[in-house]
Amino acid sequence: MDFREFLLRKPEVLERTGLANSTLYYFINQGNFPKPMKLGKRTVAWKKSEIDKWIDELQPSMQEN
Repeated sequence: MDFREFLLRKPEVLERTGLANSTLYYFINQGNFPKPMKLGKRTVAWKKSEIDKWIDELQPSMQEN
């Protein structure tokens, strides 16, 4: 991992993507969203670059909704 990489916690991921909590985990389980990294027993985070890439790769029809 690049030590300059920013990590986003779940509230930040939800805010950046506009997804609901249940939709976020549905997409993860379907393999349509990056899996979080485990930081501790009850703590996860996502790489900002992976979230940005996911947003950039959205189909145009999804971006309009």
